[in-house]
Amino acid sequence: MTSEHIEVERKFEADEGFSLPDLTGAGGVAAVGGPEEQSLEATYYDTPDLRLLRSRVTLRRRTGGADAGWHVKLPGADGARRELHQPLGRAARTAPRAVVAPILGLLGTAAAEPVATLSTRRVVHRLLNEEERVLAEVADDAVVGTAFATAPGEPATVTTWREIEVELVDGDETLLQAVTERLVAAGARPAAAPSKLARVLDGRLPTPGAPAPEPSEADGTTKKGKKAKKEQRPVRTAGEVVLGAVARQLQALRDADLAVRTEQPEGVHDLRVACRRLRSILAAFRPVLDRGHTDPLREELRWVGAQLSGARDTEVALSHLRELVAAQPVELVLGPVAARLQQTQIKDHEAGGRRVARTLTDRRYLRLIDAVDALLADPPLTEPAAAPASPQLADAVRRTGKRLRRAVDAAREAEGAERHERLHEVRKAAKRVRYTAEVAEAELGEPVTALVECTKQVQDLLGAAQDTVVTRDVAVRVGRAAFTAGENAWIYGRLHALEEARAETAETGFWTLERDLRRAVKAVASLT
Repeated sequence: MTSEHIEVERKFEADEGFSLPDLTGAGGVAAVGGPEEQSLEATYYDTPDLRLLRSRVTLRRRTGGADAGWHVKLPGADGARRELHQPLGRAARTAPRAVVAPILGLLGTAAAEPVATLSTRRVVHRLLNEEERVLAEVADDAVVGTAFATAPGEPATVTTWREIEVELVDGDETLLQAVTERLVAAGARPAAAPSKLARVLDGRLPTPGAPAPEPSEADGTTKKGKKAKKEQRPVRTAGEVVLGAVARQLQALRDADLAVRTEQPEGVHDLRVACRRLRSILAAFRPVLDRGHTDPLREELRWVGAQLSGARDTEVALSHLRELVAAQPVELVLGPVAARLQQTQIKDHEAGGRRVARTLTDRRYLRLIDAVDALLADPPLTEPAAAPASPQLADAVRRTGKRLRRAVDAAREAEGAERHERLHEVRKAAKRVRYTAEVAEAELGEPVTALVECTKQVQDLLGAAQDTVVTRDVAVRVGRAAFTAGENAWIYGRLHALEEARAETAETGFWTLERDLRRAVKAVASLT
């Protein structure tokens, strides 16, 4: 059975001569419990290219101490870590299926194998308040870490060090900061590595590239709007910029996948967005990455998005309709409308969840994760990829802008239902422009930044209009079911009409914005 724990801790390095200071009085500490010695043995698992560690995730099997078992540590908010725990069981060489299930999207089709071991002699001191409630635990660790050889014949690497960990139990950040100050004053240093495993495997992770400058700084303007002296940045190649964008979206996809598997809100939405962004980048920058390699990936990303779309769209539609019903005058809501919508949402959510689960465990999906990883490991760069980035980026933004302009012209000439369909194509084209422009923004600055902001507004307006297509279909479906059950279905017709009006308002807002959009697209046409 899996249990979950939120871990809030700080780590420090200490020399052999370091003595733990008196922590009484630090942040409400009334007493320090006597030392408790533990002997911990842990084996860490990962892929040969350390996919888990690259995503700030660790998988280990640990014996000794109060929490012996399988642990999966996941990144959380504000520096905290989510820890999933399962009993030891019999498996030791390979992690059980239930243990790796939450991180399957990080592994792809690769198996998690032992990459390192840690032997820790731990001395624990518990920090107590006046009621003898444990506020935090301070662990004084003497660690021997062994990194396994990466190739036959190579020796294992052994690292030893001393580390102090402070983990909150019932205490708060004020306590954590007070204890930190005492430890630092006594000679401890904030740990350079984020985890023990990262320290043991130091040097095996690829060195991250320098982060791209913020778009607001690309033209020498600070965030406060004041002109700053333009720093000379090295000229990046088109290949470097595009591969950086692909790597960021692969990480976003993996983060979203993890959120879905651990039932975090917005996980499915974020996963769909990551797939769309990857598709757009691979399409827009075909002159930089050989399309013989990228076109199949785009099709697979399209498949994932299609598999996930129904679950997400219907859930959003039902949530919106329930809010809409709650806002109606009581006398207009005839029958058990709120209850029927709620029951429909529960059933659709369960069905959608099963479909999402099938998709994310499908070998086709896992092979896609492997394929994007392989593209980054051995990128199929074309000859233009070696050229300076700016011309290639500008050309990509111009091309997507032309496509958007044609879509807008087609929508203007259409009427009735066809216009609604054409505006949906405008929305998709605007997304392509936005995602392409965001890749280029740091290099090109204005007017690309203005184009990004304008296409965001287009997405919001036409996205609302497209949402009503789903909500109207759902209103009809639920209304028919209510009528069949003998209920008054009048309110569902009203909901349908309100959604029609919402669509008209959104489309009118788009045509009001269209002049600014055309101006923004035209402004990037002169970029070089």
